[in-house]
Amino acid sequence: MSRIDVRFAALKATHRTGLIPFVTAGDPSPQHMVALMHALVDAGADLIELGVPFSDPMADGPVIQHASERAIAKGVGLNEVLGWVAAFRQRDAETPIVLMGYLNPVEIHGYARFAQEAVQAGVDGVLLVDCPLEESAVLRPLRDAGLQQILLAAPTTAPARMAQLCGSAEGFLYYVSFAGITGAAHLSTGDIAARVADIRSRAKAPVAVGFGIRDAASAKAIAGFADAVVIGSALVERLAGATDAEEITVRVQAFLAPIRAALDAH
Repeated sequence: MSRIDVRFAALKATHRTGLIPFVTAGDPSPQHMVALMHALVDAGADLIELGVPFSDPMADGPVIQHASERAIAKGVGLNEVLGWVAAFRQRDAETPIVLMGYLNPVEIHGYARFAQEAVQAGVDGVLLVDCPLEESAVLRPLRDAGLQQILLAAPTTAPARMAQLCGSAEGFLYYVSFAGITGAAHLSTGDIAARVADIRSRAKAPVAVGFGIRDAASAKAIAGFADAVVIGSALVERLAGATDAEEITVRVQAFLAPIRAALDAH
């Protein structure tokens, strides 16, 4: 079993909802990135989504766009991201890590080379926003190396395609809570609860819900019907401008601890 599968099995066994924070690799501080990753775990993260900075992040709103811009301006690329994962693994061999981003950096790096280096560093899965299931043959070297491809589903996904996604899901299926970009403010849990329940009944993997989750209240509402919640833009926004490891740790704890407590209380 992969680290992702092991973690979700443990969550199910203890009737807990997973907490999956997203941060942009290299933001707010490249030199404190590993400390940030450990701080996320200490604050209650069950899995980490590490955003690979990209110049044209088409699914992301302004908060994550700017975080990518800041990281790129500081020289952060795929090599640096893999290096941070490897350094994180020196102390933490259990917390799953998913790289989230876009196909272009992986294609430039080389699929086979990326797969080998990512597995060696300790990456568990990849979520490539602009590589849908229909185009995913190019990712065979990644799957062959043991990386799980995290697939996206949305409210606009047609029934036939949803059946394909449910049948192909591995690690977890990421359900986008609304048709929009990351960080948008509107979230109507009533509109998506039945949809997620239907997906969970058919999917081969657990279902995590993201986009629009900003605080303990919205996370707790989602926890009523999802296997995990993903929270990104609000956390990235909270971290922006932090300059040292202590400040980063304090901000992470202050932001995630109430969310963790709300999930555990649902």
